[in-house]
Parts: sequence; structure tokens; C-alpha cells
Amino acid sequence: MEKQNVPELFGSLVFNDKVMRARLSSDVYASLRETIDKNVKLDESVADAVAEEMKNWAIENGATHFTHWFQPLTGVTAEKHDSFISPSPDSGVLMEFSGKELIKGEPDASSFPSGGLRATFEARGYTAWDPTSYAFIKDHTLCIPTAFCSYSGEALDKKTPLLRSMQAINKQALRILKLFGTEANYVRTSVGPEQEYFLVDKEVFDKRPDLIYTGRTLFGAMPPKGQEMDDHYFGVIKPRVSEFMEDLNKELWKLGILAKTEHNEVAPAQHELAPIYSTTNVATDSNQLMMEIMKKVASRHGMVCLLHEKPFAGVNGSGKHNNWSIGTDTGINLLSPGKTPYENAQFLLFLSAVIQAVDDYQDLLRLSVATAGNDHRLGANEAPPAIISIFLGDELSAILDAIRNDKPYEGTEDVVMKLGVHSLPRFSRDTTDRNRTSPFAFTGNKFEFRSLGSSNSIACCNIMLNAAVAESLKQYADELEKADDFEAALHELIKRVITEHQRILFDGNGYGEEWVKEATEVRGLSNLKTTADAMPHLLDEKNKKMLIEHKVFTESELNSRCEIMLENYVKTVNIEGLTMVNMVRKNYLPAIERYLYRLSQTTVLMKQVSEKVKCKYEVSTMERLSELTDSIMDSVTDLEDALAKFKTLENVFKSSAFVRDELLPKMDTLRKYVDEAEMLTSQRDWPFPSYGQLLFSVN
Repeated sequence: MEKQNVPELFGSLVFNDKVMRARLSSDVYASLRETIDKNVKLDESVADAVAEEMKNWAIENGATHFTHWFQPLTGVTAEKHDSFISPSPDSGVLMEFSGKELIKGEPDASSFPSGGLRATFEARGYTAWDPTSYAFIKDHTLCIPTAFCSYSGEALDKKTPLLRSMQAINKQALRILKLFGTEANYVRTSVGPEQEYFLVDKEVFDKRPDLIYTGRTLFGAMPPKGQEMDDHYFGVIKPRVSEFMEDLNKELWKLGILAKTEHNEVAPAQHELAPIYSTTNVATDSNQLMMEIMKKVASRHGMVCLLHEKPFAGVNGSGKHNNWSIGTDTGINLLSPGKTPYENAQFLLFLSAVIQAVDDYQDLLRLSVATAGNDHRLGANEAPPAIISIFLGDELSAILDAIRNDKPYEGTEDVVMKLGVHSLPRFSRDTTDRNRTSPFAFTGNKFEFRSLGSSNSIACCNIMLNAAVAESLKQYADELEKADDFEAALHELIKRVITEHQRILFDGNGYGEEWVKEATEVRGLSNLKTTADAMPHLLDEKNKKMLIEHKVFTESELNSRCEIMLENYVKTVNIEGLTMVNMVRKNYLPAIERYLYRLSQTTVLMKQVSEKVKCKYEVSTMERLSELTDSIMDSVTDLEDALAKFKTLENVFKSSAFVRDELLPKMDTLRKYVDEAEMLTSQRDWPFPSYGQLLFSVN
């Protein structure tokens, strides 16, 4: 086996700080670092110098083209490739790349989702270099991370609002730190997104039209064994999967992606890859790359990587746990409680800011993770419910209770774990347990937002989280900057916040029906179960006001995003409905009919042999399958009628409500009948691979 020198391999295809320091002049490098670290405007002469060295480095590493790599509102990345060549006087070519080409590109803006911001005849759009995210080489192309906007300046991507939200929280956090006398030049949020995914054999995948068209199985009866034995979680990684993971790590490390932890997940064929934390916009870029490379590497190994949130009914879906924290350039984690959190007023204030933000803008956090796929996942099988709440754990809950009630905090003693075996080391137990049913859990020095779906960009939820926390911090700074007695005002502020927002704190079982009743009827929390329920709240006045005031979105950008997200939702479900009709009419009904014909022929022949032959199996199976084919026919006709009506709806809000109330229930009914028929029909006649073949196809 080829040995890997990981330190040499890591970042070898990235124009990172190490490369820039070695190749750029000291003046150019210093100027570029000012732009990266302090958000200083980029000098055009610096751009020319950077472009020249970036081009030379890229060519040395095998690149022939460059592209502005951006993240439109399609949910995936986009790139238009241009070669470095330009004609030379001797009929040859020169390899050129200018600062202008580095800074700005001009892709067509009319062919991407714009929510009405751009018409087809208004085609011009711009990409703008994001120097805070390093350029990299992929498939012999220099990829330059960029923002994407329209001719009139509206953001048409996920990156631009994300950078704006980071700017907003930096501004407000610095105001708070100044009051505490804490030195910092800037404050940044960081993220470590844990990526869950499924691997299935490509030959089996290619025989499932629903997986090909929609990314999830629209039909399928559960096999005799699923995840009930808990034997796949953290189990021995199968050789074929291990080879995939090794290859994947190699590709990710080349691109400077901090792939760290890999393991089998709960469901059969399900796995997870977790990176080390990085600055939020860099982590967002890295996660988009990770998902793309997962699919490519899986294909090389004869497999398909499924990133849908719920590719298989009856087993765990896939999420992307968004581990979020906030820190300074001086190395202070502002969500680290330290050894005595009850004495750490700065930590308690930032903790209060997050608590208030999640409570005030729970609808924004919910809609930031809302998709047609994630709607199937939330609420069971270790996925958190749609109701947003915060888990703090025993120690922090006790500290906040003490503050709220003006009582002294008595503290907790370290509990030493004794396992009864002398050779095993003793260790101290953590002061808090984990709660897998909580959407938003404090986990030591960060919050884990567990509602995000596996295929989503992490940009959306971090935009809303950054902006909401920035709003809390702004309110605190406005109040504390006017205070005559800072210490007294600080204490009263923290006490007031945790008292007023107590309803969002919940450490119990998020799956229980009693919690749903308590959350909605007693505490007044929102329960936005579907995308159709959640997304319109983006345009609520309080949400628009906050996002516009912090310059994260303009009003037109908010209107367009609401429309785009709802369009994605209804289009996704429409494609699923059409796929179901196609599979039922062309495959399932003819397959059941073939099996019924064989059964009837067998029954006739058996009766001819002897009148005493009862044919109980044949007759009972034919009777039930005949009933099911009638039900399937009625259901598929009902679904076709609903799909036809759906086409007549022009308003996206009406369309999304129709999808929720009409299409999805009819699809569920159709699936129920087909899945029962699968259990009665012979494997020989069934037209598609079963769940058992899919979930256990990779050995």
C-alpha cells in the first residue's frame, strides 16, 4: 500500500497562506492579509500581482483553466471555465491571467433562480472574488471562490448574505468586548458540520428510477432486518467502504479540507464524516466541495453516495449537525464557560445572546433548514423535532436558575468514573449529558444545531444564526453603553434575558407528545412542521426588519428567497409525484399483473390434477393482490388528478399549501398499497431492487 505523507499532501492544491507568503512580495502579501483579516478594501495593483502568482502556481500544478466558483440558489455550486490562453504575435499562445479576471467574472444571471429579481432578458450578473476563502485546483482548473450578484447589485447566492451576517456579528460583538476590556481586532463565527450520507452499489442504484430522479426511494417495503440491532453504528467499516473513505480523505486533504472523524452511522449503509472547525464561510465552501467529492469518489469505487435527508423510509435519515461557535482573533472562544462559568460574566452574556436569539427568531432557524427532503426526516430516528428549543445541560441550567432566582450557585463536584477494573483509568464525568432529541444543544464550548439536512448548504442556517445573535448583542450594547454602573446593569440584563426567554430552554425528551403540547399550548413555541408552514415566515415584519437593519438582506432579496425556496419545495414534490405515477403505470401494475397471471395459471393446473387441492396460498394471494391493484389504480388516478390541478396554480404560496395538503398525502397512500403488494409478489416478478438489496448492497 502506498504510504501517505499527510502533512505534505494537505493543502497541496490550495493557494493558501503558506503559498502566498512564499510567492508574493512582502508588500503584496501584507496588503492581502489586511483585506483577509480586517476587511480592508483590496488594492487593484495587489490583485494584479496576486493573479500573476496564482496563475503561475496553478499552471505548475497542472491547471489549464480558471473559474469563478460560486453558490447560486440552486443548492449546488456553479462554475464557468476559461483557459489561461491568449493569442501571441507568432501564432502561438500566451498563458495570462489578470487582476481584473481574478476580481470579477460575468456569468449569465437569468438562468439561475432569482425569485423575480431578474428576467430572462436581464441576463448580466457578476461574480466577485472572496479573498477570505482560498483558491484551489479541482480537475485541472483553478477555482476562485466568489460571491454572485445581479447587474443591479442584489445577491443571487448564498455566500454574499453569509459574509454580511459575519460582518454584522463581528460589529456587535466587538462593541460588547470593548465594554469588558477584552482586546480583539475582529470576531468570527466558526463551524464544524458533521456530514451524514448513505453508500449504495451503483448497479443496484441504476435500477431504481426513484433514486435516479429524486434521490430517495418513493416505494419500498422494509427488509426483515433494519437498524434495530444497533450493530452498524460504530461497527467495523467494511473493506469497500474503508477504501472509499481512504480515497475520500486523500482528495479532501489535498484541498485543505480538515476531514477528521469517520464512522458507520446508525442505519445500514449509512456513514458520517466530520471535519475540524473553520471560519464559517470557509467551512461552507469546504462542505460544498466535500459533498461533490463524496459523489465523485463513490463513483470511482462502483458506488453512489446518497445525500438526501431520507433516502429510505423506516431507518434513520441523514442530517448535517452544524456545530457553531464564536471567537476572537486573539484566541478567545466566547462560548467557552471555563472552570467557573458562574463567575464568567462575559461568557454568560454571550450565552444569553444566543438564548434570546433562538427564542426571538425560532421561526428563522426552522425555515433555514426547511426543504422537501428534510420534512421527511425531522421528528424521529434521532432527528430533532420541528419545534426549536435549547438544551443546556445540568450545570448551565443550574447556574441560570440561580441567577434568575437571585440565589447563590453552589456548584457541582467532579464525579470520578470508576469502572471496577483496576487496569482501566479513572476519569471525570462531564457536567452535562447529551440530548439527541434537542434541535439546539450546548456541547461544551459550542452549540450544535442538529436540524440541518444532509444535502443543504450550511450557509442558510448560519446566516440566520449570525444575524439573530448580532441583534441580541446590539440590544445589549445599546443598553450597557449607557449604563452608569456597568456591573449592576450587566447582572440585571443577564437576569432579565434568561427570565424572559426561559420558555426556549428544554432538557427533556423532544419526541414526546407531552412536549409538543407543552411547547405549543403552554410555552407558546412555534411548531412549523413543513416547508410550506415555515417558509412564509421569512417575510414576517419582525424578521424582515432585523435582517434588513443588519444589512444581511435587502427587502427584494428576502422576497425573492422566499419565492425560490417555496418553488424548490413544490418542484421537488411534483417531480416525485410524476415519478411515482410513471413507476406504477409502467412497472408496478404490469409486474403484479404478470404474477397474478402465473398464479391463476398455476391454480387452474393444480385444480385439474385434483379437486381436493385447495390452493389456499394462490387464492388468498390473488384475492388480496386483486384488491391492492384496484386500490393502486384508484390512488394513482387520484394522484394524477392532483398533479394536473397543481399545474393550474400560479401563486407559489397556494402551490406549496396544495403540495402539503393534497399531493403528499396522496403519495403516501399510493406508496402504502404498493409496498404491501411488494410483500405478496414474488421477487422474480418484482421490477426493482428491494430495500434489502439497497441497504446491504455494499460489502
